[in-house]
Amino acid sequence: MVKLKKGYIQVYTGNGKGKTTAAIGLAVRAAGSGLKVFIAQFMKGSKYSEIKALEKLKSNITVKQYGRSGHFIKKGQEPDEKDRELAQACLNEVGGIIASGIYDVVILDEIGVAEYFKLCSVENIIDLINVKPENVELVLTGRKTDGRIIEKADLVTEMREIKHYYSKGVPARKGIER
Repeated sequence: MVKLKKGYIQVYTGNGKGKTTAAIGLAVRAAGSGLKVFIAQFMKGSKYSEIKALEKLKSNITVKQYGRSGHFIKKGQEPDEKDRELAQACLNEVGGIIASGIYDVVILDEIGVAEYFKLCSVENIIDLINVKPENVELVLTGRKTDGRIIEKADLVTEMREIKHYYSKGVPARKGIER
């Protein structure tokens, strides 16, 4: 069985497209090497195309969504009690998953956005980082990642939007953005 000798903390942040896609690419690469991957998706509950694809790799990749189908909090909206409950359930569960060492790679997708919307705190995220065993790779994604999280990370990639067809009214397309 393949195991990592040393796991690092990676952050994919910024206002550009590709954070989740990069994390899923890493998950596929890890699975291809025989590593076990857990993906927790904060604030997502829909069966996006990547979820359907990852189901084909379920012997190595487990995905759990902690959001409501068809509901994503947008700028100017406030999360409601159900959003808070789902985020808390995610925090409670992933702490144990990270600490268990069962998974070689743990991806916390959209945790930066969950923190921005006050569904979890920077302290909650630092607690998750602190329970990470030495050999577990931890990947955090989301816009607006707090500087304290960036400081704790070993690798930080910022996706920066330069141009996006969304601004011209092109909706999210199945197979490309969703």
